[in-house]
Amino acid sequence: MTVTTETQRRLRTEIPGPASRALQERRAAVVAAGVSSVLPVYVTSAEGGLLTDADGNVLIDFGSGIAVTNVGHAAPAVVDRVREQVGRFTHTCFMVTPYEGYVEVCEALDKLTPGTHEKRSVLFNSGAEAVENAVKIARAATGRQAVVVFDHAYHGRTNLTMALTAKSIPYKHGFGPFAPEVYRVPGSYPYRDGLSGPEAARIAIDRIEKQIGGDQVAAVVLEPVQGEGGFIEPAPGFLPALSAWCTENGVVFVADEVQTGFCRTGEWFASTHEDVVPDLIATAKGIAGGLPLAAVTGRAELLDAVGPGGLGGTYGGNPIACAAALGSIETMRQENLAASAKRIENAVLPRLRALAEETGVIGDVRGRGAMLAAEFVKPGTTEPDADLTKRVAQACHQAGVVVLTCGTYGNVVRLLPPLSLSTELLDEGLTVLEHAVRTEAVK
Repeated sequence: MTVTTETQRRLRTEIPGPASRALQERRAAVVAAGVSSVLPVYVTSAEGGLLTDADGNVLIDFGSGIAVTNVGHAAPAVVDRVREQVGRFTHTCFMVTPYEGYVEVCEALDKLTPGTHEKRSVLFNSGAEAVENAVKIARAATGRQAVVVFDHAYHGRTNLTMALTAKSIPYKHGFGPFAPEVYRVPGSYPYRDGLSGPEAARIAIDRIEKQIGGDQVAAVVLEPVQGEGGFIEPAPGFLPALSAWCTENGVVFVADEVQTGFCRTGEWFASTHEDVVPDLIATAKGIAGGLPLAAVTGRAELLDAVGPGGLGGTYGGNPIACAAALGSIETMRQENLAASAKRIENAVLPRLRALAEETGVIGDVRGRGAMLAAEFVKPGTTEPDADLTKRVAQACHQAGVVVLTCGTYGNVVRLLPPLSLSTELLDEGLTVLEHAVRTEAVK
């Protein structure tokens, strides 16, 4: 196995180089056009926070595979556990003949997720599966059907989770009809609505009570920090107010922590920033160091309301993915990656805020831990500038730094570096981003 030993960014060719372009031509002949890639460089190895492509270019990774490789690429504990498990067995299906790794992951989730109540977990493959099954569990436990979600939400690409997701293109356009009994209400977007958390919550709750009825709602599903919608951090008090309303009305409060979980925001889970204890919590992405694994964890009485055979799937909780998760959790604990996420936040936010003040093209800088964003607008306004956002991202890519964009308006650059990223690489990547913003802002 080839593993990179690079320790710094290095460009040997243009981005993408000739080898990546050749692979792109092969791809065009066999891969569906609906599958897109942010940056068509073909990775041959990766380690820590660096990616090496087919042309020998070494790029700084500020994307982490969309918040998946929280522990860094090829984290030793993940690699070692996966190798050991592959040598023993690769699959039996937990629903046929179970194995200890699945139980160990559920035991870890019991201890790590918010709340001291009795919990149960069930494992799946993807974030969308986790969210969809959380809804199934809520409906089975409450006997109700309605599900409430929020503006700017993203919850996945299955039929039900497309219904839960707010943005049409590219996630929903042309794929309907969608699952029924899904209702959308306003969330909290402090930069654009100017509301306090309790004020935004009152508007949302009023809409729920008037248009649906609290006694009809099975679940309220929300991201503690919205991801694809623009890394929108709700105003303080928004989440606690909704959680309290759910408790008062017998509604299951579901936290979609697929992107925010596993130390990404400086805590093991973003819900704990305001001491919110979800009834159910959906996790995936950062749980297993790059292998496909997801979970629903929550109150025992809710998960146990589903009868035997009602939850599961052939690959859910695959033994190799479980081994990876245990290695990932071990790494997070031993390296204190929650504190590392706060280190990244403390380094990045002041520089982005200074850049916003200097250039006038960044309307808002926000985020927690290593889940950070800059929202680009036309100077002197709050009008989204998606074109500038795209140019900034492309300039970073050409310079060998992988950044991602997001947002309902396509005007947010998001930073999701591995939590283990060195201070030196973080500084270098930020310098590239600053140069890109300064250069593109005057065009």
